[in-house]
Amino acid sequence: MQIIIAVFLIIVILFQVQGSGLSAAFGSGGEFYRSKRSVERLLQKATIVLAVLFGAISIVLLLPAK
Repeated sequence: MQIIIAVFLIIVILFQVQGSGLSAAFGSGGEFYRSKRSVERLLQKATIVLAVLFGAISIVLLLPAK
């Protein structure tokens, strides 16, 4: 489970880096800008959720088994 979350986290972070590079290179306007902005927000929220899940699972795996 932790490996799957880590892979998704890497993918989401890489999409964020690609998106910012493209918007800086070409600029954006009108309708495209709004849709791009919503995608950026979605990627940001997905990154936060995946990072919290990854951290929580890491802590749970550190706990000794009873």
